[in-house]
Amino acid sequence: MDAFYASVEQRDNPELRGQPVIVAWRSKRSVVCAASYEARPFGVHSAMPAFQAHRLCPKAVFVPPDFNRYRTISAQVRQIFRRYTELIEPLSLDEAYLDVTENNLAIPTATAIARQIREEIRTEIGLTASAGVAPNKFLAKIASDWRKPDGLFVIQPHEVEGFLEVLPVNKLPGVGRATATSLEKLNITTVADVRTKPLEELTIRFGKFGRRLHELSHGIDNNPVRPHRPRKSLSVETTFDDDKLLADVESLLDPLIERLWHQIDITQRRPHTVVLKLKTGEFRLITRRNTPELPPRSATDLKSIAIDLMKKIDLPKDTRYRLVGVGLSNFRPIELDGLQKELF
Repeated sequence: MDAFYASVEQRDNPELRGQPVIVAWRSKRSVVCAASYEARPFGVHSAMPAFQAHRLCPKAVFVPPDFNRYRTISAQVRQIFRRYTELIEPLSLDEAYLDVTENNLAIPTATAIARQIREEIRTEIGLTASAGVAPNKFLAKIASDWRKPDGLFVIQPHEVEGFLEVLPVNKLPGVGRATATSLEKLNITTVADVRTKPLEELTIRFGKFGRRLHELSHGIDNNPVRPHRPRKSLSVETTFDDDKLLADVESLLDPLIERLWHQIDITQRRPHTVVLKLKTGEFRLITRRNTPELPPRSATDLKSIAIDLMKKIDLPKDTRYRLVGVGLSNFRPIELDGLQKELF
């Protein structure tokens, strides 16, 4: 989806159309959730501090995020996907992989399917989407960004080698800033440069990722689309406008915990581990976790466990905190609960 959160706000409020829209809370510690394409020429992008975005684009309209609305629209988009295939791997609310090698409507090409999906999203939901069509996931991901917004880019199998050859190496998945710096020291700045290095040298320097680099440079990615990947963890956090004492943080847990609890479906998989995350005013990160004998079965249970974890923070009482987060992990199918009790 193109600038998803911002595009939803522009769709639902005609006064925002054509305006630079930034989806973020107006707070000195808030970050940008999304920026419309009108805001991006000013240098505004996701995850940027909101105060910096305001400085770059002072005429931007700030809109607080409404994640419940975004989730509802995301579900509508996925219903369109399911007309064509059940092999859908969501990456986030606004992005997913689809495997259409065999599709429900027997359409002969993936390109034709991509065109139809984009048109149905436009006419039924009133938003634009960009699509990348390629022989595998990593190439499709790159292609999906190639002609944004409202674009379609296709990489045919016979075009893979040529397409990759001139691609900057930092476009490969897994190549972050640190890896790109290490590669640059080896005079590797493009994918073509990666191909000049023997697999053995890449493996010695980068371990398992060296083999992955070698494969990606040749367009090899055998990872399948995984439609039913179970959730491993879930968390929410909030950054305060002003640093707070631990006693004050406890009183602010309720909305955070409610937001977290409503994001899970405990009728299918139940979380067994609770994680508390705190960040001090000096940016020191503290985490505490607990896997109680009885997993939380309500938001009230979750809050009780979080407060107990808070009591295990042994920093001085005058320590002030800028962020608190609560997470859930160790998800298990509910049918295993009884089995676990029998085992012990």
